[in-house]
Amino acid sequence: MSAPDVREIATDLQFPEGPIVMPDGSVLVVEIRRGTLTRVVDGKNEVVAELGGGPNGAAIGPDGACYIANNGGFLWSDLNGMIIPFDLTNMSNQPPDFSGGWINRVDLSTGEHRVLYKECDGHIFRGPNDLVFDADGGFWFTDFGKSRADDTDRGGLYYGLPDGSSVTQVARGLLGPNGCGLSPAGDRVYVAESYTGRLLAWEVTGPGKVATPMATVVEATKGHFDSMAVEADGNVIVAAIGEGLCVVDPTGGHDYVELPDRFTTNVCFGGDDMKTAYATLSGGGRLVAFDWPRPGLKLAY
Repeated sequence: MSAPDVREIATDLQFPEGPIVMPDGSVLVVEIRRGTLTRVVDGKNEVVAELGGGPNGAAIGPDGACYIANNGGFLWSDLNGMIIPFDLTNMSNQPPDFSGGWINRVDLSTGEHRVLYKECDGHIFRGPNDLVFDADGGFWFTDFGKSRADDTDRGGLYYGLPDGSSVTQVARGLLGPNGCGLSPAGDRVYVAESYTGRLLAWEVTGPGKVATPMATVVEATKGHFDSMAVEADGNVIVAAIGEGLCVVDPTGGHDYVELPDRFTTNVCFGGDDMKTAYATLSGGGRLVAFDWPRPGLKLAY
């Protein structure tokens, strides 16, 4: 697919991710460096909630609240005018005061927020990154972990309930698990690994249950994957650092769509026909929209 004509929706965002197109036409994003959930409406950026840490992914739950995967904070560097989330001198992203990540619930009408989960079975979350709700009302989420100068965490896939009553680990030992999505039928959960450029999948057998904790590799690329969205026909659209967007066929095979930011980090779909794509161009702090040839998958909520 050729490079699309992008329309600028918002600027001056501080490493935006987690876009959500709302029914009123506004778009929610998280600003990781700023520590906020932000609403973009009529070209203006309005802070909904100041969350601290590093809000990284967002999704609307069955109660209408916004749920945030918060990585707990990053280190930051300037790379040729782009702000990026790691220290270029030693490739670490863990700040010196880091104490863990968490899952937030945000009331969109008031901005009030609370922490739902900070650990699972005694394991403190090292960097929750992305999340997606299923039709049963629970949410799958990734824990990316943190990197230090000489070692890197192995991440995991988890499943939580929105009332804060239960969180379980589904898979572990993943190499930078980032974006998380579900197939149109909800029978497959996907995770994009940043460090390997692989798209992984598990067959879903029930809420928070998979056939085996060992993933199937849907596709392996030479790049670095970030977050994702899914099309109505089942294609998985993964933000690919340095490449733009990677369109992955769920049976294997992929192609790239170029976008004007090396740090394209996330994509979602909106519009009456779900054929408008919104992407976060995080290196330059922008949110853009463009026409997409196929409809995106409508999310559960």
